[in-house]
This record gives sequence, structure tokens and C-alpha cells, in this order.
Amino acid sequence: MEYKQEMNKTNEDWKKELDDETYRVTRTCGTEPAFSGKWLDHKGKGLYVCSNCGEELFSSDAKFDSGSGWPSFDQVIGAGHVDTKEDTSAGMIRTEVTCSHCGAHLGHIFPDGPTDTGTRYCINSVALDFKDEELGDVSAK
Repeated sequence: MEYKQEMNKTNEDWKKELDDETYRVTRTCGTEPAFSGKWLDHKGKGLYVCSNCGEELFSSDAKFDSGSGWPSFDQVIGAGHVDTKEDTSAGMIRTEVTCSHCGAHLGHIFPDGPTDTGTRYCINSVALDFKDEELGDVSAK
């Protein structure tokens, strides 16, 4: 799959900048193993940002436990922060979610969320960093 390169970075640039797992998931449409991600059970208040470029994506207020094994959100932080497109890989028809700034693969969106939005953004932890509301820093911890 080909992604936007608004940041004018080549695949070689991304390989140098990202660890192997983050590159595999975000630049080649991979998926981290279920229940393995660092943000799955995270309860901090703040913003989840793209691990590739720092684009703000999701508020902690939109996060919920879906039981799916990946961090789940019922809405993005605002219009224009993510892009979506049909994904027919792996023998399924899904909707892929990418960062609108750098094109990083984030995960998928499903119409089975438990809140009023009816939406579940199922996002790979390695595609996210966290900007703590109180500290104002971006953390990959």
C-alpha cells in the first residue's frame, strides 16, 4: 500500500527513525499482537498522538475498553486528523484508519462501538504516543 508522504520522508527515512515494530505496523500495514500494546490499559488524561509525526489523534476521554485487545476510541479529536479507506486485505472488508498528516497506518474502524457514536476505532499501540494533560509531554512509555 502506498501512503501520503506530506512530510517528504522516504521509506528509508522512516526505517532510520522508527523502531522495527513501529515501522512494520505503521508503514507496512501490520498489526501488533492482541493484548500486547503499551496503551491498552492506560488510564492517563491527555491526548494520543501519532507515533510517527506527533499529529493529535484521540482524546483520552474518547477511550474505552472494547475487550478487543487493542486501544479503542469512539471518536477522533476532530475532523481532518485521520483518513479512512476500504481495506480488503486478510480476506476481510474493513475500513483502514491512517494519520492524515504522515499517512501512518493506525488500525481500523468498526461500526460496533458501545457509545452514542456507534464507532470503535481499533488502534495499534505502536501507532500512538501519549501527551499527558498535566505534564504536557509526549511519552512513549
